[in-house]
Amino acid sequence: MNARPLCDSGLFAMSADAGERFQVRGQAETLLSLNLRASRSDPDALFNLAAMSWGGLGVPQDPRKGRELYRRAGEAGHKEARHCTTNLLANGVAGPRDWLKALERLEGEARTDPRRRRMLELLGKMQLNADGDPLALPEGEALSQSPHVTLFTRLLTAAECEYLRDSAEPAYGPSIVNDSNGATTRDPIRTSDGSTLHWLIEDPVVHAINRRLAAASGSAYDCGEATQILRYRPGQQYRPHLDAREAANPRVLTALAYLNHDFKGGETLFVETKLKVKGRKGDVLVFRNTGPDGRPDPLSRHAGLPVTAGTKYLASRWIRAHRWIP
Repeated sequence: MNARPLCDSGLFAMSADAGERFQVRGQAETLLSLNLRASRSDPDALFNLAAMSWGGLGVPQDPRKGRELYRRAGEAGHKEARHCTTNLLANGVAGPRDWLKALERLEGEARTDPRRRRMLELLGKMQLNADGDPLALPEGEALSQSPHVTLFTRLLTAAECEYLRDSAEPAYGPSIVNDSNGATTRDPIRTSDGSTLHWLIEDPVVHAINRRLAAASGSAYDCGEATQILRYRPGQQYRPHLDAREAANPRVLTALAYLNHDFKGGETLFVETKLKVKGRKGDVLVFRNTGPDGRPDPLSRHAGLPVTAGTKYLASRWIRAHRWIP
């Protein structure tokens, strides 16, 4: 797997040299050294401490502390930390949200960074209000009332679909689960590969798309989990399952954005009602996973049928009943 920068990649960890010291010299000694350097405004030390606090790497997980350390690292000159701060200002995770300030920062970053420039170009083509919400949405087509399933045609542009796919590269990995012993193993239900656009890399473009998905689903942005990009190659599938489970904060809605349509097979099948959907590039399918009582709706049981030719790309966003982001 090719290495990519932390805030533009989907990977968050300490830098390689800090990680090696963490293993060789020991946790306490490494932390002491990093904190000493950070007290002198060393950008790399601040960045590494930020990653540790954000991800709970050797220290208690504290996203708010991590966000502040990213801000300090950026002010000290760390480029990736500056990008993290802009992204977090845009999405409001682990601290205040300031969409206009994020756009102002992005304009400065775009002067020297082609990827940030691409973000500005895409945002310039979106019809957004001052909060980054869509000014209008296409009317959805109700495909089913029970379960409640709605299809939004061309909710995303082709360029936005390509951007989401590019954002997921090259961080795809197999879908895994924890077995009864706590060890990770390949998911027997979902055999696709996935790449999570976690909050650090939820840049202003991804965030604006997520707010559009929230508006289409009639939900609040902060109830959504991080968007996943799923890749299904021939033979890969998502076997019948329910997205909702009994929980205090269940997944009440699912939004699926089709990022391409040049593949065969791969339809979304609602098993109990036999409703079968294959969206085209830019279409978004929204369905409810719970009934009026808040419990999982058996009729929402669905599957991603095996792809028979080509590669299917899908953006998946699970939406909780209540706030989910830190």
